[in-house]
Amino acid sequence: MLTAFPASSLLSRVYYTNGGKSKWIISWVAVAGWPLTALILIPTYFICKVSPTPLNLKLVISYLVLGFLSAADNLMYAYAYAYLPASTSSLLASSSLVFSALFGYLFVKNKLTMSMINGVVIITAAMVIIALDSNSDRYGNVTNSQYIMGFMWDILGSALHGLIFALSELVFIKYLGRRSFHVVLEQQVMVSSFAFVLTTIGVALNHDFQEMADEAKSFKGGKSSYYLVMIWGAITFQLGVLGGTAVLFLSSTVLAGVLNAVRVPLTSIAAVILLKDPMSGFKILSLAITFWGFGSYIYGSANVSTETS
Repeated sequence: MLTAFPASSLLSRVYYTNGGKSKWIISWVAVAGWPLTALILIPTYFICKVSPTPLNLKLVISYLVLGFLSAADNLMYAYAYAYLPASTSSLLASSSLVFSALFGYLFVKNKLTMSMINGVVIITAAMVIIALDSNSDRYGNVTNSQYIMGFMWDILGSALHGLIFALSELVFIKYLGRRSFHVVLEQQVMVSSFAFVLTTIGVALNHDFQEMADEAKSFKGGKSSYYLVMIWGAITFQLGVLGGTAVLFLSSTVLAGVLNAVRVPLTSIAAVILLKDPMSGFKILSLAITFWGFGSYIYGSANVSTETS
């Protein structure tokens, strides 16, 4: 989760930097790797000597809803990657911790301490700092309205990400239980396959499959580079989501939100080093404040875990 998601974010930005233009294609790549989880799931039935979880109407509807939300979430993030530097989009994505805490409290009844609330407020302040410094890191080919659009879609995508975490944990609690790790793989296969079908319909209706061949020809580095970005983007995103789902199964929305937010500094630093992202003083300040917010939130969640034990 801490390596796959940053890699996926950087690859998405590489796609747009080197000639990619479609939001639907990068959303489709995010879920195209779902057979990878299926390949892991099938041997698990034999190794662990367990049977597939029986499907019922409530479970199918839950998977369908989560699949739809995941497809929408990927599309929102695609707009963010298209218009924002990878370091900026990852810093904004740290707001998912805020929404994970909120939705976890509302739907799963996860506890919130004053330290956790303090962390939420601090991270929100860091987002405001980035908004005030929007002119320093905007790419020359990105208009002011596109930058604002990327900013808003990133925040909305983070909110939806937090909701998906909370609803996924709710499915484990109400319908699946925490009886075996194979249920994590089953949920991921079902949710990702539904998201894949929905996104494929969107790509087809937008005629973007036809555009892939043209993009590959004009892509900096050639066709091989284009398809490598697509393939590794699919693999890394699927591994990241699988890691997040596993954390939900083994722990809670709280820890999943924390780990999802911890990837922010990793992505930001990697983007500055590898993609030469602009790093202004305000962005450094925002990153430092975000660290402070993480520390406060993690301290609060550790106290909750201790009390629960």
